[in-house]
Amino acid sequence: MKFFKYLILFSILISALHSCKKESGNKWEIKLENEFPNVQLTDISKTFYDSSIPLDQFKEKYPWFQGSVSDADYSARRADIEEIKIYKEAIAKINQPKLKEDLTLLFAHIENYFPDFKTPQVFLFSSDLQMAQDPVFLEPKNNLLFIDITGFMGENNPYYKGMEHYFQVSMNPQNIIPKVSATIANQLIRPDKNHQKFLDKIIFEGKLLTLQDAFLPTEPDYLKMNYSQKQYEWAEANEENIWNFFVENNLVFSDDPRLEERFLSVGPFSKFYTAIDNESSPQIGIFSGWQICRKYFKQKRDTKLQDFLKMDAQTIFNDAQYRPKTPN
Repeated sequence: MKFFKYLILFSILISALHSCKKESGNKWEIKLENEFPNVQLTDISKTFYDSSIPLDQFKEKYPWFQGSVSDADYSARRADIEEIKIYKEAIAKINQPKLKEDLTLLFAHIENYFPDFKTPQVFLFSSDLQMAQDPVFLEPKNNLLFIDITGFMGENNPYYKGMEHYFQVSMNPQNIIPKVSATIANQLIRPDKNHQKFLDKIIFEGKLLTLQDAFLPTEPDYLKMNYSQKQYEWAEANEENIWNFFVENNLVFSDDPRLEERFLSVGPFSKFYTAIDNESSPQIGIFSGWQICRKYFKQKRDTKLQDFLKMDAQTIFNDAQYRPKTPN
């Protein structure tokens, strides 16, 4: 009888361990059941800088890429040696077969949660560094996604001389997919203009990063935040202190618009107005909003993503029971 008693206890223990393991796993790592989308990846600039292709032929192929640029200006740019040099260095940084695979997986995850999502046609191009700081945009009317490759030439690239370094942190090839994901996430949900407290703003940013978690379940977290790994580690190590600062200074439910510039806007660091500012990671309010949303899903793991996105910030905050503690 003892043997069977121990066998039952052992089975219960194994079941409990399995349950714990399941609960602690990544909610967003799922098996994709749908057929993967067919991603079309086109390098516009390859054609643009090819002198053997007549300008009229290029314009006919890409009529929406002309804007108000004159033929004379186009011809001058096509023959500009320095501009061609920038393009060649930028495109050499891009592993196009891998980028296509990564985009395919990203779009498949998006389609899993948003069945109406249509895979956009993707175009690489060189802006001659003019759009390097904001290199990804979606043209929703025709469902066209543009990626300026000069925005991903690598941190401290000589061509970025004179550009603030805090922009360069996320200007590496590995930042392409997270920035594409973020661009699409911003098309899927919009902030509620009737709710403008600090909590509303950081929870909205947390929702965007929750979409990043769902769309890119295996991507490093620091890339989703446009951080360096060191910046993310600082945020993690100081999570409790950051939240205590917000609480103790009555910022959580404040409607002071200056908090956005201090804790949400792009910059070299966050502005606590203390001696720690220069050491801090930027946009730290976004990090806090993300952790609140993650805590919510630990409490309410079975919540559907679409339902979560419709929830107001106060409900998410209340249900999350967010009380961060510094790791030992």
